Amino acid sequence: MGEQRAEGPRDKGTARSSEERERLLTLVGEDLWGIELLRFATQQAVAELNGLGGMAHLGSPGRGGGLRLAVATGLPPAYAHAWDRLDGDDLLAPARAFHEGTFVRAPLPETDGTGTGGSQSWPVGRAMVAVPLLTPGGPIGALSVVTASSREPPPRRRAFLETLGRWAGERLNKASEPPDAMHATPQEQPTSARMGQDLQAVGTWDWNIGTGDVVWNDAMFAVFGIDPDDFDGRIETWTGLVHPDDLPWVLADLDQAVRAGRMYSTEYRVCRPDGALRWVRARGRVLPEKYGGPTRMIGTMWDVSRTHEVLETVTAPPATPAERAAVERAEAERTRRVRELTQALAEAVSVQDVVDASNHHVLPAFGAAGLMLSYMEGDHLRPVGHAGYSKDFINRITPLPTTGNYAIAEVLHDRTPLFINSAEEYMERYPTTADLPAAGGKGAWAFLPLIASGRLVGACVVSFAEPHLFSGEERNLLTALSGLIAQAMERARLYDREHTRSQELQRGLLPHVLPVLPAVTTAARYVPAAQDMEVGGDWYDVIPMSADRVALVVGDVMGHGVDEAVTMARLRTAVRTLTDLELSPDDLLSHLNGLVSDLGDDFYATCLYLVYDATTRSCTLTRAGHPPPAVVLPDGTVYFPDIGPNSPLGAATPPFDTLTMELPEGSLLVLYTDGLVESSTFDIDQGMTILAEALQGAKSGALPGTPCPHQGADAAGSHCTECLQALCDSLTTLPPLRQGPTDDAAVLIAHTHALPSEDMASWELPEHPKAAGEARDHVRAQLDAWGLDDLSMTTELLASELVTNVIRHAKGPIWLRLLRSDVLTCEVSDGSLTTPRIRRATETDEGGRGLQLVASIAHRWGTRYTDTGKCIWTEQPLTPPSFDAMTQSDLMLRV
Repeated sequence: MGEQRAEGPRDKGTARSSEERERLLTLVGEDLWGIELLRFATQQAVAELNGLGGMAHLGSPGRGGGLRLAVATGLPPAYAHAWDRLDGDDLLAPARAFHEGTFVRAPLPETDGTGTGGSQSWPVGRAMVAVPLLTPGGPIGALSVVTASSREPPPRRRAFLETLGRWAGERLNKASEPPDAMHATPQEQPTSARMGQDLQAVGTWDWNIGTGDVVWNDAMFAVFGIDPDDFDGRIETWTGLVHPDDLPWVLADLDQAVRAGRMYSTEYRVCRPDGALRWVRARGRVLPEKYGGPTRMIGTMWDVSRTHEVLETVTAPPATPAERAAVERAEAERTRRVRELTQALAEAVSVQDVVDASNHHVLPAFGAAGLMLSYMEGDHLRPVGHAGYSKDFINRITPLPTTGNYAIAEVLHDRTPLFINSAEEYMERYPTTADLPAAGGKGAWAFLPLIASGRLVGACVVSFAEPHLFSGEERNLLTALSGLIAQAMERARLYDREHTRSQELQRGLLPHVLPVLPAVTTAARYVPAAQDMEVGGDWYDVIPMSADRVALVVGDVMGHGVDEAVTMARLRTAVRTLTDLELSPDDLLSHLNGLVSDLGDDFYATCLYLVYDATTRSCTLTRAGHPPPAVVLPDGTVYFPDIGPNSPLGAATPPFDTLTMELPEGSLLVLYTDGLVESSTFDIDQGMTILAEALQGAKSGALPGTPCPHQGADAAGSHCTECLQALCDSLTTLPPLRQGPTDDAAVLIAHTHALPSEDMASWELPEHPKAAGEARDHVRAQLDAWGLDDLSMTTELLASELVTNVIRHAKGPIWLRLLRSDVLTCEVSDGSLTTPRIRRATETDEGGRGLQLVASIAHRWGTRYTDTGKCIWTEQPLTPPSFDAMTQSDLMLRV
């Protein structure tokens, strides 16, 4: 263990982070289980330790004590594959944590980073920490994290990992118990819950799709009721246990999941050798060949027979064969609908997904005509989805009261479903709202409370167009389905709420609107990762600079989450501040590298910083571990500038390589993050080739020589903003993003403009006191030629003061330059590197007021360094302001 020390600011931040993650565990509903549960736990463990990646293994203590990899995240495929199987006597961290039942930290071998005979190597200092997945009966697996730090985790982080291991193990343990047995006393528990402890661990399976070989853990044998010694390890043995009526669609679903590479989720019946018929729930995922071995599907399974007992009602046998056949067909159809609804609700992510699934499956299953789902919000209900009702009717009843003599209020108060068979029955029971049946156009209703984990979350109303007598089977089935819908709704509401917050945070951290500048026309797009709702660290910015220059920046903080988003915001703010200081691109990244290094060993970021000068059409850029920009020339040529990548910020050693190039007017600069060109199936070189081909083949007014659909064919190359936005949209549909991005992606496009030569004027001035007078003459003549006589007085003052300062305090050569763009820029350059500063002159001082005067009459002013010295610049709006506090005569007297 590390040396004890007093708690500091970083430890307090660690404690706060751990406490937030512990609170997050309490919000996870019962629907998160199996592989998804392990993946969630692994992601939380990696995030807590700021790790490089993590793994979850499941073991079989009774059969050799070995471990099999169930989940890997953030690790290279070859590395993860090397940890696929661990022997019982292995000394690696996951195996030790599993067998010892305690926290283990072990360094990774420097000569063999996998530790299992693989070829991956890791730098010195990398380590792995592991905790057991604990249940009351002992460990069932291990959770491990690869860390970049050579130090022991702080006590608070270690405590969270141990809590996470117990939490995940207990939930996997409970997942195999019948729902009603979780809170029953031993005497009250059903037989299926007292059969023994075989089902206390979740069943896991591993299927080699190519050979048909299957590997089960002990819990799987308990679920299927067979002896491990009788299992031949073939897929055919499993199919022989599936109920014959269920086997066709089970195999069809499995085949579709394998072909599409999607999650496999289903429920079906198992015919055990002892004659028992059991319902099981199965979920799995495909591991493609890229993981270093054959294509496999791994998954989890447990017994859910008790759930289906609630959904099935035993009825008296029909009298005739025809009636029996009709009933069987109806039951088969309803069973199919319920199965499809169960699967759809399990896969639903947002509230709208739950509403759509309920509409699609519930209404046909019961021949219903309307459905309404509502959330509890204080003392009223808010409808969040409906079908079969007009918008006017929904607006009329919103908000729905939760108190008073109303059907819905009674249901919420008693937490008991209410079934009303006719409009007459409704009006008799609730005369104060007797007009609602006619207004809604319905004749019968099932009012169902939505209760998730014992908490009332809302209500569901299933309605019928005509009077309807609810059978016992329909009442039981609707009641059971309301529980499924409630769990899905609660999970979806949490997702929607957090997703909305994440989107708001992301929008708040990125530029709301890109500035309109004379040097470039710009457009940008941000595409969040598809696998989760967390904010990311990708960002872009367009920063105006002096003298018709503009800085374009795009960056990527490695990782996802609030910490990475906050780091991104800090870096974006730092870039803007350093840009205002007029630092060169390489100096700016050097300062930024120091900032990232100070954040800690676990923070890294990539960045591309580019400055375009419209007066010279030059572009200076440097990058830190970031992909180079794509340049599209006016003739349609696409290339990537050849500049050294440098190391990412936080790991780089300045100076940074810098490249300066000249761009023809109308060129296109495309800046992006690696999520645009890289995915699990495309490496970055392939992605950049695809990007170049897309830019060459795009038919958009944003590209050189192509007609602008918004301004006509004569406006080809006119830099239409709408065309740039359309090009951004088309780039976000490239193949690396087409199946849903696995990483955030940002793209920033800039169409360059050149400042016309007639809008620029410059003069070399002598190193003599008379230079100030010559500067005034040049300014007066040039502004008269430009039709800006109203600015002549103030610009003469500015030029005179700046030139006088050079004569007194600096050295030549002296240059005066005027630029006419969206503002009037006046620049005075000299050969000195001394930075001028404003000082407060006293009443008796004869000088020292020059820069005070410049600051008072210029809209903006500043200093930047050049190759030969420095340049002091001022900006004024083309329409001069009125001087309320000081007249022009007063200004002249102060010179």
